[in-house]
Amino acid sequence: MKTILSSTRHHYTTMVSVFLIMLIMAALIAGMVGCSRPPYKLIIDSSAGGSVTVPGEGTYSYEAGTVVNLVAQPDEGYQFHRWTGDVDTIANVYAVATNITMSGDYSITANFAQYIPTVVAGGYHTLGLKADGTAVAVGSNYSGQCNVGNWTDITQVAAGNSHTVGVNSNGAVVAVGSNYSGQCNLGGWTDIIQVAAGDVHTVGLKANGTLVAAGSNYYGQCDVGGWTDIIQIATGNSHTVGLKSDGTVVAVGRNDWGQCNVGDWTNIIRVAAGGYHTVGLKSDGTVIAMGHNEYEQCNVGNWTDIIQVAAGGYHTVGLKKDGTVVGAGHNNYRQRIVSGWTSIVQVAAGGYHTVGLKEDGTVVAMGHNYYGQCDVSSWDLY
Repeated sequence: MKTILSSTRHHYTTMVSVFLIMLIMAALIAGMVGCSRPPYKLIIDSSAGGSVTVPGEGTYSYEAGTVVNLVAQPDEGYQFHRWTGDVDTIANVYAVATNITMSGDYSITANFAQYIPTVVAGGYHTLGLKADGTAVAVGSNYSGQCNVGNWTDITQVAAGNSHTVGVNSNGAVVAVGSNYSGQCNLGGWTDIIQVAAGDVHTVGLKANGTLVAAGSNYYGQCDVGGWTDIIQIATGNSHTVGLKSDGTVVAVGRNDWGQCNVGDWTNIIRVAAGGYHTVGLKSDGTVIAMGHNEYEQCNVGNWTDIIQVAAGGYHTVGLKKDGTVVGAGHNNYRQRIVSGWTSIVQVAAGGYHTVGLKEDGTVVAMGHNYYGQCDVSSWDLY
């Protein structure tokens, strides 16, 4: 009997202990739930000259780890410049369409400007857009493609093989250089916010997301009349590429190397078109490429932390988040010897040369220089 009572007492004590442990665990869990981190705040604003359309402007709340899509829309005559503020987790501060990962309370601003210093590279010439809306050029001028000394009020520029194009703040377009295929017949274009120049064709992006084109259409590279919802364009030798606001890509034109096989690309925030290849920058900072790869210009699958891409005749260049530059492809003229560059904010790739804009407004260049297209050391675009 004594043994039975002792056993019963022990069993009762065990049950009480288990019950108490359960109560303590429940209290701890309740305390953890009660102390969980409230949603993070994201404050979004914009400068004059544009607005943030996705998710909009104002104050928003998101759970930790949420990836928030951002889309900035410039007004007519303005360009998107960059995101500023708490930008450490923004995928690409220079991309009009990007994202931010919520791991704290953030306040960010989309900045727009009429004149943003820029460098572009054509077949054998280089063009610089200055902060005052004027332009400078060096290199081959056989067709007058460097005759931009009288340009003013220019917001964006593009360089083809032998022609140069500029957009005015009023949405009109100017062009100089070879017009053999009518690639400079742009006088009737209006509401243009971006231009791209191929070998012998020119494409313009209108403020409403549609496109216009002029010049040679031998490969169908100008068949862009049905495109809509485009936010950025690029042109190769004889093909045209468009980035849509949903991160997908469309392309037309010469496709013998598969340079237009981009229909399955997603999460793209920037595109570039080389001579016969196409490059896409993804929202996670990685890069994808299609097309001619004889010189390994499409071997970019291991690149990371990229914020801008450029494609030349047979080479590809990527600008990293830390201001350094990587390159792949043809290197006979040392056009991809750019690993020593620092403090770069924008890159451009020409036929056989590469150009970089530094944060202080000076310019560096490497590669083929027979026509002086790399003679940019005296430039100060600010």
